[in-house]
Amino acid sequence: MSKKHFKLINTLFVVIPMSLVMAIAGTTHNHGLCIGWGFKVISAWMVMLPIAFLAAFIIIPPARKLAERVTEK
Repeated sequence: MSKKHFKLINTLFVVIPMSLVMAIAGTTHNHGLCIGWGFKVISAWMVMLPIAFLAAFIIIPPARKLAERVTEK
């Protein structure tokens, strides 16, 4: 597998559970455990997932450089 595909799949495996946890937390906080809670979670997750996936590619490179700089010393 190429390094490009590995990076995409690795990021996806991190983003999927993280965005799901955030969708559950946000929906529970805003609406509680009401009727239709599961649908609201899935709806929120479907919006959050692509945004989080794209944001990860913007955030990860500078975060990696910062971590390398901090741990060098």
